Amino acid sequence: MTALGGRVALVTGAGRGIGRAAALALAAEGAQVVVASRTAAEGEETASLIREAGGAAVFARTDLARPEQIDALFDLARRTFGPVTVAFNNAGLQERRVALGEAAPEIYARVFDVNVRALLLCMQREIGDMIESGGGVIVNNASVSGTRNPNPGLALYCASKAAVISLTRSAAMEYGPRNIRVNAVSPGRVRTAMMLASGIADMSEVARGLPLRRLGEPEEVAAAVVWLASPASAFVTGHVLAVDGGFLAQ
Repeated sequence: MTALGGRVALVTGAGRGIGRAAALALAAEGAQVVVASRTAAEGEETASLIREAGGAAVFARTDLARPEQIDALFDLARRTFGPVTVAFNNAGLQERRVALGEAAPEIYARVFDVNVRALLLCMQREIGDMIESGGGVIVNNASVSGTRNPNPGLALYCASKAAVISLTRSAAMEYGPRNIRVNAVSPGRVRTAMMLASGIADMSEVARGLPLRRLGEPEEVAAAVVWLASPASAFVTGHVLAVDGGFLAQ
């Protein structure tokens, strides 16, 4: 049996990028994967790729800014495979670059509704499922921006990712005694649609500024997610694993 055989894994934001790579990697390790994405075509494609490779997957079109759709997502997971015992809370939103003093209240609401409130609501449902199941693993997608803001104009995104890190550590402390491990990955400059749309003109210059002299790939973050979700990291909780090509070491 592979490392995650028999586990039910939920991946949010699984339609592309890091989310899709993680969903495929978790399925390759034997997990039954619940694919959540706001975009139907992308999410269906991720689920189809898993099934074509011999895995088990179900897709749920989910707008995480709507709490009732989060409830529907977990109800579908339970009906299809059972309670969620592995979760990668990956979905995130980054605002268009603007100085903090010019950030409109509605932008704050959009960023924090997805990056913090939705993550909290998902974690609460995941924790309930995992207590019922006798344990489980949660991996949250934070960012190096939650530790150190690499560029001006993204104050709200950075603040929301700092909140993700704090929620991760708090949950790890509170639920370790219930056999639930909670960790986060903290990606740096990874080649995703969000990164490529971030307003940075010269990605080669960004790559040259990293110790490894290249951008990361979604599959490299996915490998870290799988490790944190697997028994190989059984004594790891409350940890934020930087997958950043050395960015935070500088």
